Amino acid sequence: MVAVPATAADHDHRAKRPSVEISRVQYDSPGRDTRSNRSLNKEWVEITNNTRRAVNLDGWTLKDEDGHTYTFRHYRLDGRATVRVHTGQGRDTRSDVYQDRRNYVWDNRSDTATLRNDHRRFVDSESWGHHRHGGRH
Repeated sequence: MVAVPATAADHDHRAKRPSVEISRVQYDSPGRDTRSNRSLNKEWVEITNNTRRAVNLDGWTLKDEDGHTYTFRHYRLDGRATVRVHTGQGRDTRSDVYQDRRNYVWDNRSDTATLRNDHRRFVDSESWGHHRHGGRH
């Protein structure tokens, strides 16, 4: 199955699409939660740059309701590009970055992923509950 995108209906309170947004979330790692690095990396959040210009994400944060925070370091998101932020460990590339954690971050029942810029200003958020999309949003 493919992760379900955050649709316009999910963000109907906005007049237009944000420049940078949380576009998809896989908050429930498929299969058993074994805490293996492979399983941890199947839990992720995608962030998309909807503009034509690259955006410097250095200092931007992605945070859950419990305060687990990932801070982007020296990362530039190209125009019209998406980066997937994985929970586990790995080697950062242009399309995938890793939080280097040894435990799951996103709550399967309900949680909120919040993206803030380097000035701590709100950029976007995505919330879910146990009744939504079978672990994807």
